[in-house]
Amino acid sequence: MTDPNDSAPDPDQPTPPLQPPTAPKGAPQPAAAAPLSQEQDVQWGSFAHLGGVLGFLSALIIWLVFKDRGSFTNTEAKEALNFQITILFAYVIGWVLSIIFIGILIVWAAWIVSVVFSIIAFMKAKDGQHYRYPFAVRLIK
Repeated sequence: MTDPNDSAPDPDQPTPPLQPPTAPKGAPQPAAAAPLSQEQDVQWGSFAHLGGVLGFLSALIIWLVFKDRGSFTNTEAKEALNFQITILFAYVIGWVLSIIFIGILIVWAAWIVSVVFSIIAFMKAKDGQHYRYPFAVRLIK
């Protein structure tokens, strides 16, 4: 049952815009993510390369999350992402050419190259050395 004394909102009146909640004055603001320590920077940079065994998403996620928190991770994740995008191009070409037998060979070769170079890059990066793949389309600068 409705209350007859209750006034219904006027449908002709525009509703006021919603305001985002604001913190009271003097309340602490959310802090930016802390920079990575040297060990964490090397660790995440090497994980970006090792994730290439699974595909390009791991390098992309690591780069997006940690690019502003560590310079080594930023450099290595971009390098790994560029290489994985290049391998993705090879996969696409291989699948298109799979109509003929050569496409299957291209896909297998791309997978083997991806795994081998990702492991080599991981081994170098975990020691704190920058690794540059012998071939990669440099889309991410």
